[in-house]
Amino acid sequence: MVRRIFLSLLLATWFSVDCNPGPIDDIAVDRYFIPKSCIREVKSGDFVRYHYNGTFTDGKLFDSSYDRGAAFFGQVGQKWQIAGVDKGILGMCVNEHRKITVPPHLAYGSQGAGDKVPPDTTLVFDLVLLDVFNRADQVQTKVISTPKECKRSVMRTDFVRFHFNGTLLDGSAFDSRLVLLSVLVATSKELFLVCLFSSGTEIPAHASLVYHILLEDLHNPKDDIIVEVMKASEPCTRKSVAGDYIRYHYNASFLNGITFDSSYQHNHTYNTYIGMGYMIAGIDKGLQGVCTGERRRIILPPHLAYGQQGAGKDIPGSAVLVFDIHVIDFHGVKDTVQVDITRKSEACNETSEVNDFIQYHYNCSLLDGTLLFTSRDYETPQDVVLGGDKIIDGLDEALRNMCVGERRTVIVPPHLGHGEKGAGIVPGSAVLRFELELVSLQKGVPEGYLFIWLEESPGHLFEALDVNQDQQVPLEEFSQFIKQQVSEGKGRLKPAQDPDSVIIDMFKNQDRNTDGLITQDELKLKVDEDAEKTRHEEL
Repeated sequence: MVRRIFLSLLLATWFSVDCNPGPIDDIAVDRYFIPKSCIREVKSGDFVRYHYNGTFTDGKLFDSSYDRGAAFFGQVGQKWQIAGVDKGILGMCVNEHRKITVPPHLAYGSQGAGDKVPPDTTLVFDLVLLDVFNRADQVQTKVISTPKECKRSVMRTDFVRFHFNGTLLDGSAFDSRLVLLSVLVATSKELFLVCLFSSGTEIPAHASLVYHILLEDLHNPKDDIIVEVMKASEPCTRKSVAGDYIRYHYNASFLNGITFDSSYQHNHTYNTYIGMGYMIAGIDKGLQGVCTGERRRIILPPHLAYGQQGAGKDIPGSAVLVFDIHVIDFHGVKDTVQVDITRKSEACNETSEVNDFIQYHYNCSLLDGTLLFTSRDYETPQDVVLGGDKIIDGLDEALRNMCVGERRTVIVPPHLGHGEKGAGIVPGSAVLRFELELVSLQKGVPEGYLFIWLEESPGHLFEALDVNQDQQVPLEEFSQFIKQQVSEGKGRLKPAQDPDSVIIDMFKNQDRNTDGLITQDELKLKVDEDAEKTRHEEL
């Protein structure tokens, strides 16, 4: 102990000795710098750590902790330091500067201290308190800020990710970096020990540590995804199931609100099958049971996202992820066209079918309401011969069995629309919504026919055609006869074409030797030709 006294240059354990009184009877304390904030004041029994310069009253230095590069550490009131300093440090705050003038009888008395301090010497100690603590002290926590919405706080066995700055009690940084850690919270002590040993920097012995912590996220290995419906879709006629193909927009962020990815930035939806392992498990699960147009938030613990490894440079390991999702549409490979009749026609004698020529108005939009096309942009309604492979299959099907004046709302899945590739401004794999109104209807004829009889054909057809009975029928007689049948409602020409052109084609089909005349041997009804052809095929 005596050796320690001299090595530490005279601040260590003091002994009661006879001495002559100095120029003062008690210590004199000059608190020449007092910090604005004082966490606590030194009291007897506390452990303290401080730097000092020891001088004589003439200012001559006889000892300094700065010169040794190590602060003094001891317990107040337990004779770890000379009596004057032990008394003079009471009530001191961390970062406070004091000059303590110690008379000889409270310093080294009449014996002095080796060759450093003569007998009966008054000493001056200039101190700055670095640290103070007591063995009864516990971890102190001060909440600096709490988010407005705190739905869950850290519990035992949770994993947490946090940023921290580490300082000593006097404010000196021992780790000025921002380090992101994942630790298992068991007790507060274990949490701080992990931080301490993760810093990799030198920390003085007997140092109190201050951590400024920003919690990034937390999770538990038992956590499942959390689904919050932000905006429901009404009505919802069908919810997504495993195996559906879905298109959705998303914003992806961490729990602190920082975005790391967004489909809006990519300017297109994310499209994939759900429930089949094509996505991270949490999203794969969270997209089942959604409605078209629904907005929902899915919070994913790391074991249902990118795990301990993270993903690339943007997603750190063990990160909890938040996906804000807007479902644009979804469909199943077996989905059919959905038809909702919004207005019926009061008088309906006939309905549209394959080969009919129709005119109709339409609005075509995505399920989120984005208008793609409308017939109102044109002077006349859209027209088409049904079954002629001129429009997408789903629309062709939806326009059948309609009455003139009828209105329908129709949902067409992409495999009956424009498919995976889309077309023009129609996105790939888009479900389409059509608003339809049938404007006019001309009944058609079967495929391959130019004219059909609506009644029984004349028993002696050639004689009916051969008006002048000269045993030959020119185009003029043929045309006059066919037009008469149509005007009397006995037959029907192929619609959506010039009648004269259709009649000319009919004539050419019968004028088999192309001499401009039809004879009785040449004349054959198509229905008879088809029947004869069938008989030959059967033979």
